[in-house]
Amino acid sequence: MDAFGDLLRGMRAQGSLFGSSTLSPPWALRFVDGAPLTLCTVLTGTGWIVPEHRPPERLGAGETVIVRGPAPFTFVDEVGTRAEPVACGEHCATPEQGGTRHRLGWNDTDDAAGDGATTLIVGAYPVRGEISRRLLDALPVVVRVDSGGGTDPVLDHLAAEVAADTPGQQVVLDRLLDWLLVCALRDYFDRPGGEPPAWYAAQRDPVVGDALRLLHAEPAAPWTVSSLAGRIGVSRSTLAKRFADLVGEPPLTYLARWRMTLAADLLTERGTATVAEIARSVGYSDAFAFSAAFKRIRGVSPSEFRRTGAVVPERPAGPPPQPARTAPPGVPALSLTAATPR
Repeated sequence: MDAFGDLLRGMRAQGSLFGSSTLSPPWALRFVDGAPLTLCTVLTGTGWIVPEHRPPERLGAGETVIVRGPAPFTFVDEVGTRAEPVACGEHCATPEQGGTRHRLGWNDTDDAAGDGATTLIVGAYPVRGEISRRLLDALPVVVRVDSGGGTDPVLDHLAAEVAADTPGQQVVLDRLLDWLLVCALRDYFDRPGGEPPAWYAAQRDPVVGDALRLLHAEPAAPWTVSSLAGRIGVSRSTLAKRFADLVGEPPLTYLARWRMTLAADLLTERGTATVAEIARSVGYSDAFAFSAAFKRIRGVSPSEFRRTGAVVPERPAGPPPQPARTAPPGVPALSLTAATPR
């Protein structure tokens, strides 16, 4: 698992409410549920995304934006539209709002889209936990992905599936939306002139990229810089310098931060596990050493974090104590919810 994949592994759709609306102007949808990430894709027509305190973004057919919450935003036919905003959130797909049929994007034949209509697909991702929060911290308020001027097979499949009524449709929609999210984020980080986080850009380096993959694949292993360098096939000094130059911190400092991120989620997810058991899950044989490292990096003790769910900025981390080898902890998948009114 690479660093990017690790941060995305919890962000998956499962039984999502999947929103698709065919809109004739004037119209205005206001997304008010405060989702941490909302993905909006225009299949046909045009519209404008209007975030709070940010310039509007025009979207054409085949274009996608990802909006980072929790601030509300609006999707309108044109800036300054005369339409009254319709509040849109998790409960837009209730029966009185059109129910499952419109939730899945099926349109009645007597009000099919006209020449000026816009078809919008929306998925809102609830991002829970410290692992996914690291990805959110690397994103601006609005991530825009242009169509590239050609056809997109993902959007073609999405449009066809939204219009269908077939067994397994929900699973297909969920996976297509996951695919679209990953591709959109990767396109944003890889674009010329972009400013991806250091850990993302460093994955392309043959030395540092291998080191990051090992640290994420085996976070509980008793790593030293020498043992990590030996697995990669370079000298200790080469690894230490290249890692610090590209990632911005030494390998074991990065590892300590990642272990505490894993531990933070495990503390809230495994309510019956002791601090000692969490410590062993992330590579510490000594619960006291783990607690000291957690407080140094997270700002609170493991017990206090579990009790309050505290979210505090990470502090500078030093090399962790020598850990014990255990299996990497598992992180359960998150759900996805989305809906737009019809």
